[in-house]
Amino acid sequence: MKLLLAVDGSDQSYEAVRALKYLSRADELHLLHVLDVPRPAYPMMVPEVAQELYATVEQNMREDGNRLLERIVSLLPMDAGPVTKHLEIGSPADRIVEYAATHQADLVLVGARGLGPIKERFMGSVSHRVLTFAPCATFILPGLMKTLKRVLLPLQGSQDAERALLFLRQTPFREPVTITLLTVLPQTTPPWPVDAVTAKQLESESLRGAESFTETVAAQLTALGHTVQRRAVLGAPVEAILREAKTLNPDLLMMGSRGRHGVTRMVLGSVSHAVLHQAPCPLLVFH
Repeated sequence: MKLLLAVDGSDQSYEAVRALKYLSRADELHLLHVLDVPRPAYPMMVPEVAQELYATVEQNMREDGNRLLERIVSLLPMDAGPVTKHLEIGSPADRIVEYAATHQADLVLVGARGLGPIKERFMGSVSHRVLTFAPCATFILPGLMKTLKRVLLPLQGSQDAERALLFLRQTPFREPVTITLLTVLPQTTPPWPVDAVTAKQLESESLRGAESFTETVAAQLTALGHTVQRRAVLGAPVEAILREAKTLNPDLLMMGSRGRHGVTRMVLGSVSHAVLHQAPCPLLVFH
């Protein structure tokens, strides 16, 4: 796999570095640090002086950035893969997305310092924008990742399952994991009058159908060497996923990104975006 690791010197970005020890050796590992160099905010400043000030700030930030990249290289696992360092200027989120596309990355790793959910929805943090626009899978780490043995994988349908299998066939994890497949079914009332017993039977049939769907996926994951468990529950997707994550306490929440795109998706959100704000563990979103 081709990995793009975006670092900014925060504690969260160092956690992204440490998480590499749980991933398979990369075919290519690109380290990217983006300098968001501030422009002088004094409108009456002489242009020559403003440019000189900007150049000085840029040079200092470049020196700090190069030292950061060298520090990151020294912390990489011995078998992380061939490393290439990149130091760029611009909007961090935009440059990360651009580099992921240019280098055809299979996975972007980024630490999430995060804003509050409301502010982040409308303004966008780096991790939120990368999740929205990246052309590949995104691994977001809000904090410490102690191990990678248990994965919660919610599936929203056959398309989700196909994408999950496609990603996992690339052998992204260093060792096989225990994967809990979770299917969430909406609690809907039939359009015709039914008694409580009939309603319960309809729910049971829906759950059996979901379990049948995940049985096929489980067989394919088992063939890849993973241990698989299955869960089918009723409820709203976001609440059900977060409830199961709290109960199972997984090391990683892995899910597909579906639904809205672009600005509409950023403002209104999708299940994966909503889960990002409240997930109790790192989140890996595949496309």
